[in-house]
Amino acid sequence: MPTQRPGTVRHRTQLYNEAVRIVEAEYASDLELDDIARRVASSRRQLQRAYAEIGGTTFREHLTRVRMERAAELLANGSLTVREVARRVGYRQPAQFAKTFRRHLGSVPSAYRARARENTPPPTQRAA
Repeated sequence: MPTQRPGTVRHRTQLYNEAVRIVEAEYASDLELDDIARRVASSRRQLQRAYAEIGGTTFREHLTRVRMERAAELLANGSLTVREVARRVGYRQPAQFAKTFRRHLGSVPSAYRARARENTPPPTQRAA
């Protein structure tokens, strides 16, 4: 990879950090890369590059990771149903939420909750 100018790195870091703040604040919304790019005054491609080069990930992977982290917290510490947790973290379809949760955390949401309530350490997050 060619060496980048410091100004380019600074700009991409700023874009990435702004996008991260939006995702972490609004993860339950229907967030799309194009909308975030517009909000941080960037192009879709520039924001994709910022995610890849600064964050080492993609926008979609980051959004999913944030949603799964929040879902795990809600399941472990609350009395919400799995359906309610799915809705609160931005999933309209509980089945899609459960599938994504299992892929990221290694168990279905109900089993994760049961383990958390028994104070059994849940499995660590899987590498994507």
